[in-house]
Amino acid sequence: MGPLNGASLGPAIRQMRQPRLAEMVASALRERIVNGDLADGDLLPGLDHLVKEFGVSPPSLREALRILENEGLITVRRGNVGGAVVHRPKPESAAYMLGLVLQAEQVPVVDLVQALTYLEPMCARLCAARSDRKRKVVPRLRQAHRDTEAALHEAVAFEEACQQFHRRLVQECGNKTVDLTVSAFEWLWYSQQVGWAHRVAVLHEYPELELRKEGINAHAEILGAIEDGDEQLAERLAAEHLRHPRIRAMGEAGNTTVKASTLWAGRSNAPSSD
Repeated sequence: MGPLNGASLGPAIRQMRQPRLAEMVASALRERIVNGDLADGDLLPGLDHLVKEFGVSPPSLREALRILENEGLITVRRGNVGGAVVHRPKPESAAYMLGLVLQAEQVPVVDLVQALTYLEPMCARLCAARSDRKRKVVPRLRQAHRDTEAALHEAVAFEEACQQFHRRLVQECGNKTVDLTVSAFEWLWYSQQVGWAHRVAVLHEYPELELRKEGINAHAEILGAIEDGDEQLAERLAAEHLRHPRIRAMGEAGNTTVKASTLWAGRSNAPSSD
C-alpha cells in the first residue's frame, strides 16, 4: 500500500490537518502584539483592512478577534468609537490564567502563600549574587526604602511603599523568568480576600507605628545584606520578614481556596510593575 496523499484523503480528514483560517489570522496578529509591532493601547486596523490583508471572510476575521479577546490580548469596542485595543501580555494576565488552574484544582490560599515565602527570598538571594548589584540593584532598593521611611506616618502611602520595596526585590533579581513568574503569583495573592490589598482597601487594616518601624528595619537589613553580596543572609532575612503574620497572614487564609475571579477587581490595589 502506497503513502497517503491529499487527494486520497476524505474532505473531513484534509480539513482536520489544516489550521482553521481564524486561528491562522489570530496567530499572525498575536505575533505582532507579543513582538512589539503593535504597542499596548494601539488600535488594530479596521475590519475591512484586515479582511483585505489576510484574504479571509469577515466571519473568519471576527472569530480571530474573539480568540485574541479571550486570551486578553485585545479588547473589542463596539459602536461609533469601536475598534480592537491591543493589550501587551502582563504579569497580571498570567496570574489570571494561573489562578484559574489553581481554582480548578481547589488549591488553598495557604499553598499560594507558602510558595511566595519560598520564591521571594530566592529573589533576594539572586539580587545579592549580582555582580552589578551596587550599580543596578542597590540604588533602586535604597530609593524604595527611603520612600518607605518618608511615609512612616501615612498608613496608605506606607503600605504602598512597602509593597514597592518587595516588588523591587523581585524585579531586580536579574532573571526575567523568575521575575515574571513570581510577579504573577504576587498579583494573584494581592487579589485574594485574605490578601494585602483586601485588608488595606476594604478592611482598612494598617499596621501600628511600631510594626511599621519593624518593617523598615527588616528592609534595611535585607538591603544591607544585598549590598554586601551576602546571598545566604539576604535570603534568610527575607524569609524571616515574609513569615511575619502581618506580611502574608497565613493564619487568616484557613481553608480558603484561591479565587482567580477576584484578580481584576483587586488589581488597582496591587503593586506597580514599573
